[in-house]
Amino acid sequence: MKKMKSQSSRSRTRAFQLRYTAALTMSMAASLAACGAPSDESKPTTSKPALTVAVASPTTQTVTSALTANGTVAAWQEAIIGPEANNLRVEEVLAQVGDRVRKGQSLAKFASDTIANDLRVAEAALREAKAAAIEAQADGERARNLRGAGSLSEQRIQQLLTQEQAARARLESAQAQVTTQKLRLKQTVLRAPDDGIVSARSATIGSVPTQGAEMFRLIRQGRFEWRPEFSAQQLEQIRQGQKVKITSPSGRTWEGLVRLAAPTVDPVTRRGIAYVDITHSDEKDSTSIRPGAYLSGEIAVGDRQGMTVPQSAIVARDGFHLVFIVNDDMRVNQAKVTVGRMLGDQQEILSGLQGKERIVASGGAFLNDGDVVQLANDSAAPSKSGQR
Repeated sequence: MKKMKSQSSRSRTRAFQLRYTAALTMSMAASLAACGAPSDESKPTTSKPALTVAVASPTTQTVTSALTANGTVAAWQEAIIGPEANNLRVEEVLAQVGDRVRKGQSLAKFASDTIANDLRVAEAALREAKAAAIEAQADGERARNLRGAGSLSEQRIQQLLTQEQAARARLESAQAQVTTQKLRLKQTVLRAPDDGIVSARSATIGSVPTQGAEMFRLIRQGRFEWRPEFSAQQLEQIRQGQKVKITSPSGRTWEGLVRLAAPTVDPVTRRGIAYVDITHSDEKDSTSIRPGAYLSGEIAVGDRQGMTVPQSAIVARDGFHLVFIVNDDMRVNQAKVTVGRMLGDQQEILSGLQGKERIVASGGAFLNDGDVVQLANDSAAPSKSGQR
């Protein structure tokens, strides 16, 4: 019995020693770990820059205020050209649509045989009238010399003088007939009344148009005008001589000057028309602008001071225009802005900035609100692992 108690006591002592040894080992290991490595809490927490950026500040420059509108292109004035003589057959057509013609240039010719014969008849009648007038003038001169001598009665003298006046009148009538036939012969050639561009042709060889019927349509002097529509309020800003820039869908541009703002406004649409003379195209060898085209354009109505930023600083996102402002802690905050006109590589800002901010000049599309950035003009750091 005593032997069994002695063995049990030795077992408990050995177990106690093992537990003590294990506890002491763990305590020493924890102490060594604490002394050998610094705790995580002692490490400073720093955010890596998301991007290296250049910054810029808004600038102020002169901005031209402009009114934008759409309108049609039309001829400044059109001339309708038709025959002045009646019942003449078209013998030759000398101009086609699109031809540039000069004042007095032949456009068409009519058959002139009949009028030429009428002219010869009139010239023969004129010669006959001249001969009769010469004879009547001689008789009248003798009658005046014999008046009072008693050789001729007063009645006969009066007859001779009257015949002289009648012969003179017949001569003038014959001269007028010759002039008329010459004019008709001249009208057998249809000529351009002014410089311009042929915009329409209805003349055909062999036809017999009536007097005044349209054969050609001419854009006078090759001048065109743009007719944009504006509201009554906008028309009040338009003045004669203001510069205009007109743009086609393909990007071609024309310059112009305001000639007139309509004195009335349509009572239904409440809109009025401005008449803009188109001066020239941006391309010397380009074809002429075409009437009937529907183009957009801008009328410069004045200058003002505006705030601008680099166009590359504007980020379009979720239907808004944004810029990223760099704070003192190198974090960026996005700001919504309202943009105006493009001025070269600058974008006008109408609202959203005060004018003293530092904004990201480019690369804003890769940033989000709250990102940390590094300035490109800062001195280079040993490590650039924060760039991407």
